[in-house]
Amino acid sequence: MKTRTTAFVITAALAVYFVLLGGRAVVLIGTGDPVGIGLGVGVLLLPLIGAWIAWSNLKFGFTTEKMARRLADEGALPDVSGLPRRPSGRVDREAADAWFEERRVEVEAAPEDWRRWFALAQAYDLAGDRGRARETMRKAIELFQVQTNQA
Repeated sequence: MKTRTTAFVITAALAVYFVLLGGRAVVLIGTGDPVGIGLGVGVLLLPLIGAWIAWSNLKFGFTTEKMARRLADEGALPDVSGLPRRPSGRVDREAADAWFEERRVEVEAAPEDWRRWFALAQAYDLAGDRGRARETMRKAIELFQVQTNQA
């Protein structure tokens, strides 16, 4: 199953869960008991927070996908197919580090280019640093949105 389809299925399941949780919150609030009302309000906040988190992650994914399509159309999508891999399929650590270093130098040379930040995020991901990859991709998204809003 494709990643996008999986994301939609999980989001649909979360939506059903949030609706059911919201129904329980309404029942608790409807008791009229101060403790029930307090718990109901607390339970009602959970689906709202969950929906916001789900939306944020979907928006991140959609924007990243849009950026990747644009890079592919331009023939500028970072190509890592030539990097040596371990038997597990992961890129060899030394190769990932060298590829990362090249991307870091490119970002330093053009810090306002979202394409360079996109490649750097991919380099972080190849190196196994998912947190920094996501943070770097957010920077790429920010620059991408500024550029596309100006165009």
